[in-house]
Amino acid sequence: MRTQRHKNDTVPFLSAEHGGKIVIQISKKRKFVSDAEMNEFLTQELAEDGYSGVEMRVTPTRTEIIILATRTQNVLGEKGWRIRELTAVVQKRFGSPEGSVEGLCAIAQAESLPYKLLGGLAVRRACYGALWFIMETGAKGCEVVRAKSMKFVDGLMIHSRDPVNYYVDTAVRHVLLRQGVLGIKVKIMLPWDPTGKIGPKKPLPDHVSIVEPKDEILPTTPISEQKGGKPEPPAVPSVTTA
Repeated sequence: MRTQRHKNDTVPFLSAEHGGKIVIQISKKRKFVSDAEMNEFLTQELAEDGYSGVEMRVTPTRTEIIILATRTQNVLGEKGWRIRELTAVVQKRFGSPEGSVEGLCAIAQAESLPYKLLGGLAVRRACYGALWFIMETGAKGCEVVRAKSMKFVDGLMIHSRDPVNYYVDTAVRHVLLRQGVLGIKVKIMLPWDPTGKIGPKKPLPDHVSIVEPKDEILPTTPISEQKGGKPEPPAVPSVTTA
């Protein structure tokens, strides 16, 4: 089993069903040092839970840290308390802003919704809560679909063309309830970010940037100018002969 997760420069909570994902943004210069530090830290913390290694995947927009373990429920802890503790420690170590990845990570939100539904929370309340949290984090748009019968949408969402590949983050999870197995699909449209930290650097094809005009610098001292009319010819000195 693997404990996984996903996104740009922070760590969300660790989570796992049969697989969850933790993600941390790491500088390339410190990649090898961070690998060793992360492996040593997780070896100490998860030695009794069947920890067998960590895998790091570097993509243009994010770094994924995948934890390999045999007892994923023990890694989660009761009500996710252990995940939150590990998240806080790693977050503090790498100086990541709190909540910046959870809100913009479709996998994080898709994994949190089943636990809310299993806890007895109403479907509408759980989905609207996730929708509000995602939009407050800075997403451009969000869509939560429950069993293809209930859809909750907010903001802007694109569905076709190439920008979908790098602007829309999608995740699907399933939860077993009394009425049967329900599917939950979360789609998050990331905002455009020139730095590439919370969203893609490439703008949308229809994006229009309006450049602010430069302020006109006014002269500090009054200047007089003669406009119109012909300029007077220069005076020619007269020559007299004796």
